[in-house]
Amino acid sequence: MNINSWLTARRVRIHGLLLAVCLCTVYAVDMSVPGLLDRNGLVKGTDFLHFYTLGNLALRGRGDLLYNMRAQAQLAREWVAQAPNSLYVPLYGPQMSLFFAPFARLPYGWALAAWLAVNALIYAFCCHAVWKCCPSLQADRWTVLILAVAFPGFFHLMAWGQTSGLALLCFTLAYLALRRDRTLLAGLAIGSVIFKPQLGLAAAAVFVFAREWKIVAGAVAAASIQLAAAWMHYGTEVMRAYFRALMHLREVLPLLEPRLYQTHSLRSFWSLLLPWPRVVFALYAVSALGILVLAIQCWRRKAPLSIRFSALLFATVLVSPHLTVYDLVILAPAFLLLGDWALAHREQHVGLRVQQLMYICYLLFLMGPLARMTHLQLSVAAMTALLWICWHISSLK
Repeated sequence: MNINSWLTARRVRIHGLLLAVCLCTVYAVDMSVPGLLDRNGLVKGTDFLHFYTLGNLALRGRGDLLYNMRAQAQLAREWVAQAPNSLYVPLYGPQMSLFFAPFARLPYGWALAAWLAVNALIYAFCCHAVWKCCPSLQADRWTVLILAVAFPGFFHLMAWGQTSGLALLCFTLAYLALRRDRTLLAGLAIGSVIFKPQLGLAAAAVFVFAREWKIVAGAVAAASIQLAAAWMHYGTEVMRAYFRALMHLREVLPLLEPRLYQTHSLRSFWSLLLPWPRVVFALYAVSALGILVLAIQCWRRKAPLSIRFSALLFATVLVSPHLTVYDLVILAPAFLLLGDWALAHREQHVGLRVQQLMYICYLLFLMGPLARMTHLQLSVAAMTALLWICWHISSLK
């Protein structure tokens, strides 16, 4: 029996249900311990503690501490008494402290619950909105729901309490705007990802070289508005501290990525594989350039939007210099769009390959810890293959 006949809709649905049950069980067991610490002794929400601290700094007018890692660690223990000693590298723009200020008015437990609810609602909205644009998936709503719940990016988003759900919302709104030929609105949505600037690198390259000037103008406007709001609130010195922190990013990468096996980009792929930093950087630069060329060509060929946007999302993940497992949630629209295309072309060889690669990605996104032993992050290879397929589809007449 070959994999083409083995990978049936029923089997995918059952496997997705098993994976969803396993992930939900792991999450429930980990969070079921009384108090603010999980079963592993970490603060519940993990990274949300950092955002909660930033929100408290905004409430107290302590912009001078937004980029003081040691001071933040001490204050976090004061504001969340049960929190263990944790250092978070402060790299978010000052505007994020203003965003989280309302959450910081609540006790940590309630603030975390509210933030997780926001993330879940954002994810549900994005998946539903994109699914409604996928005619070949309309008859499989329960399968889509199961696979959405089982998506590893969503599991890690909730487990880490991260902000990647906001990035997913920005990309989803951009796609919906592009479907309606509202390119300026699409640019505003893309530019709003400035709070995670590494996720905007691919989009910047693609839209500039594709000469999508309305999108570029919207993106620049949205990014400028966010940064201007932060500057008006905190002043010039805080903005200088922010840009200094970004300029010294390479120096703090070991702190930013303590578990390199939980990262899924070209840079981490080469870093796991080779021990020579200069060689790693050179290979990353060359491979990232190749990925961007494929994504740019795909966009300029005016292929179906579902293919072009999927290519953009995979390129976003691959070329990002810092891409942790929870950021994979931004690929949810790409999986829906490519799944829709694959079902519409299920009789074609390339349609079957897309289905197989997406199935494999679900497993590889969860097998990051295996890379500690193999030094191979195979998820990067699988995503590269999916991007290449998007490029190949775009070349078909």
